[in-house]
Amino acid sequence: MQLDQVLLLGSVILLAAVLAARLGTRLGLPSLLIFLALGMVVGQTWVPFNDAETAHTLGFAALVVILAEGGFTTRWADIRQALPLAVLLATLGVGVSVVLLSLFAHYVLGVPLPLAVLLGAILSPTDSAAVFSVLRKVPLPARIRAVVEGESGFNDAPIVLLVALATDWALGHSPEGGVAGMVLVVTSQLALGVAVGVAVGWLGVFVMRRIALPASGLYPLAAMAWAVLAFGVGASLGVSGFAAVYVAAILLGNGQLPHRNATRSFAEGIGWVAQIGLFVMLGMLSNPQLISLRAIVLGLVAGAFATFVARPLSVLVCAVWFRMPWREQAFISWAGLRGAVPIIMATVPLAAGAPQATELFDMVFAFVVVFTLLQAPTLAWTARLLRVSAGDDATDVEIEFAPLDTIKADMMQVHVPDGSRLHGVTIRELRLPKNSVVSLIVRESEPFTPKPDQIVRTGDDLLIVTNGADRQKVEQRLRSISSGGRLARWQEG
Repeated sequence: MQLDQVLLLGSVILLAAVLAARLGTRLGLPSLLIFLALGMVVGQTWVPFNDAETAHTLGFAALVVILAEGGFTTRWADIRQALPLAVLLATLGVGVSVVLLSLFAHYVLGVPLPLAVLLGAILSPTDSAAVFSVLRKVPLPARIRAVVEGESGFNDAPIVLLVALATDWALGHSPEGGVAGMVLVVTSQLALGVAVGVAVGWLGVFVMRRIALPASGLYPLAAMAWAVLAFGVGASLGVSGFAAVYVAAILLGNGQLPHRNATRSFAEGIGWVAQIGLFVMLGMLSNPQLISLRAIVLGLVAGAFATFVARPLSVLVCAVWFRMPWREQAFISWAGLRGAVPIIMATVPLAAGAPQATELFDMVFAFVVVFTLLQAPTLAWTARLLRVSAGDDATDVEIEFAPLDTIKADMMQVHVPDGSRLHGVTIRELRLPKNSVVSLIVRESEPFTPKPDQIVRTGDDLLIVTNGADRQKVEQRLRSISSGGRLARWQEG
């Protein structure tokens, strides 16, 4: 295809995907399934695509961007307490699930052992693209959301390594050191990848907080470049680049960088483009007309075991150490969505020419479509059924700031979203530090100067000018009131 045709087709597909996502939201359907369906239509009618190696390469590139977006939009204050359980689910939990699925596929479904291990490794991880796009629309306590999101961000790294080792085994290359050797390789590369992410992320924050770029639009570009750099450094050193990019993005997203909301919005936009391109491409790679009934049945049976047996048991093994209530365990088990990651992982043996790789890909594709359609639309209902959420959990307040260098102050823009408990609080009850003032409120596009007894409403945008040294204290006060109500942090003068 010529360049003008590529641009024309790409823009049409992107616009169609955006409109389809809006339609899917109204109908309660996961966007990723709509993108897959769009890809299948494009692949069957306009642009045939069957290059598994290219799909594997582009899929990994998209996954880097999606993980970076997940890191940028993750608040450290939320994930900090949930981090131990999230990491345990992404390592030990995945290991338990892989073992159970491998044994089931080998002894019950009659799949050869190397292929059974490969199937177990592909179906075990939760998918960051699906979790980030679906779970954040569900009203949930921050701790539970952080566990599921953290797990999905971290478990891509060990699974990429495990699938590569299992693919070599399926090709007849026995892993050095056996199972113990595989565990050692995965663990060491994951730990070193995290170390690389911390180093690159810290360096990025250090540099970006000390230089003034000529345009605000350069800050999001620079932040994304630092995150992708972490992946490149990790991959070049032979460690987990996926762990590196996610950890680096978390540090950058929580590093108090200027124009943070602009960076977050940019990351979300790029993340959406990556998700759309990824699922459309994977839909193009599949061919529903050639999927055998055997592959569909095996995929659904294996998927049912993964969802209703292996996943709950792996969550139980990990959560028991944290005395987590069984209702929360059940919800976390059900919220372990699969999406692009299993399909991307299935392209690894397909590109390598492993035995039965085509049937394996078809099995995974059938599993992802059916179980995503089953799980994603029911998450909010399941949360209410298990009494994990009453459906009215507070939504985090949105805060943006920009430095005013000439007067050594910061100007903060605060948006009050639906569900925030800032609604109904007066300006006086905010109890901001002495040198901080709410200078303007914009309500329904009408700006006005508030008095101390002015009540804050949902949808308001507050303009706050504060001493640069007090900005972090102002943020903490606003976030606490947003989630805990007017009495939160009242004891702090």
